[in-house]
Amino acid sequence: MNRNRHFLADVVLLLVTFIWGITFVMVQNAISFLEPLSFNGVRFLMAALLLSLWLLIFERKQLSLLTPRLFLSGAFLGLFLFVGYATQTAGLLYTTSSKAGFITGLSVVLVPLFSFLLMKQQAGRNAVIGVLVATVGLFLLTMTGVSPLNKGDGLVFICAIGFAFHILFTGKYSGLYPFLPLTIVQIATVGILSSISALFFEDWQKAFQPDVIFSREVILALVVTSLFATALAFLIQTAFQKHTSPTRVALIFAMEPVFAAVAGYFWAGDILTISALAGCLFIFTGMIISELPARQKPIAKIQLNVEKPGA
Repeated sequence: MNRNRHFLADVVLLLVTFIWGITFVMVQNAISFLEPLSFNGVRFLMAALLLSLWLLIFERKQLSLLTPRLFLSGAFLGLFLFVGYATQTAGLLYTTSSKAGFITGLSVVLVPLFSFLLMKQQAGRNAVIGVLVATVGLFLLTMTGVSPLNKGDGLVFICAIGFAFHILFTGKYSGLYPFLPLTIVQIATVGILSSISALFFEDWQKAFQPDVIFSREVILALVVTSLFATALAFLIQTAFQKHTSPTRVALIFAMEPVFAAVAGYFWAGDILTISALAGCLFIFTGMIISELPARQKPIAKIQLNVEKPGA
């Protein structure tokens, strides 16, 4: 793997994580007006529409690359992404946001585990150390007031599994198919499944009420998240993840609650405790450790005993 390309992929994926983190407060404000599944349905369908227009106007030659296998692979990725978002939303009805943040972040541990079990990809020593350090950081950042486990925690753990599988299989499929059509299919799948779920589990009619859908908080959140946190972010992930390992991607994504905490501090007046600051430092340190190059084993010197003539 080209080291410069690998480093660029990690930097760009960190930028994606930054976008997700700083838009967290914005989404929280929006779903106080429009319920979460309805919001995600509109958000992901808008993003799919934007990318589809780009495909039709500027990349029409890629239309010939649309195959049943690409559609199935994109829908497969979208299914895991939907499971992550849907179970996280449902879990938040029964558990605290801090516990949900920690359990969701456990995908940083699940990704190398699933990589080994399903694809026989063994993480390097630095990556394993980075995962352990980042997990400690997630605990310090989010688990300040621990309450007993409940069904909400179980739902959010399913969310962590969904996100872990999405990271894992994005790494597999992103190198097989053109990233623009693959991204469109997966986020359209999330939008469709979220919209269908909203019909059964939410007051979906709010999405058609002008005072809700056109409120400043909802409009701002939908425009920013559909364009930057969905269309652009998942397009970048699909395009660049093939240049790095799933374990590193999971570690980079563990920075999302760090960026969210910082954004909450500046924009929403959230308080950052000493524990939270220590957690941020641990997560950042874990990510840096994973980026350190593996120590090369020294090449054993072979001594040649050359007999002198006449000895």
